[in-house]
Amino acid sequence: MNIQIFKGFGHVLLEVTYALLPLVILFLLFQLFFLKLNRRKLFNIGKGILLSFLGLAFFLQGVHVGFFPVGEMIGEKLGSLSFNWILVPIGFIFGFVATFAEPAVRILNHEVEKVSGGSISQKVMLYTLSIGVAFSIALSMLRILLGIPLWYFIIPGYLIALILMYFSSKRFTAIAFDSGGVATGPMTVTFILAIGVGVASEIDGRNPLLDGFGMIALVALSPIISVLTLGLLYEGKGRQHNNDHHKQGA
Repeated sequence: MNIQIFKGFGHVLLEVTYALLPLVILFLLFQLFFLKLNRRKLFNIGKGILLSFLGLAFFLQGVHVGFFPVGEMIGEKLGSLSFNWILVPIGFIFGFVATFAEPAVRILNHEVEKVSGGSISQKVMLYTLSIGVAFSIALSMLRILLGIPLWYFIIPGYLIALILMYFSSKRFTAIAFDSGGVATGPMTVTFILAIGVGVASEIDGRNPLLDGFGMIALVALSPIISVLTLGLLYEGKGRQHNNDHHKQGA
């Protein structure tokens, strides 16, 4: 298969320019009227913007020529297997490693640890989100195999999230819903979604439009449930620690 690596790269550069240009203009307005940063800081910010521009452009081009085609080919091969039940454990593994490598997840975890004063560690958050997304991808593969409608998972899932919200603290509720958006980052959307579409296109009786999509909705839901569950565990440990402390004081 002959793939031209930089085919359509000009269009990608234009899209990234349109995406970053409003942010750059807004920053320049703030710099002109409010920030008044010195030249050294402006130079460093300019280097960062340039690196972001190049990084986004090369990443999107890599998605176009690499992630999407490879993901679809992997999905088609897995969907054509006679023992395609193996899609469920493989989906779990793919979901775990994709989230583990997700840059946005790392940033969120770092911010959570910093703001919480280290009480919620990056490592705990990373494994919580990775396991949650892994379960959602495994369920998505099972849904494709059995032809289960998406709302059979979405409605009960959000009902569970609402119940957990009632018992969870405000800080974990806020973190949980941000986690849902962060987990649906470029690694998951570009690679896992392509695999799901490829699988649905190979299994008899499945429509890629109906069965291949909907996976990202589950990915967005699963971190909410997993982080809210983590919050209940943390609060349970906190209450137990306080009870033990009071008993010792008595």
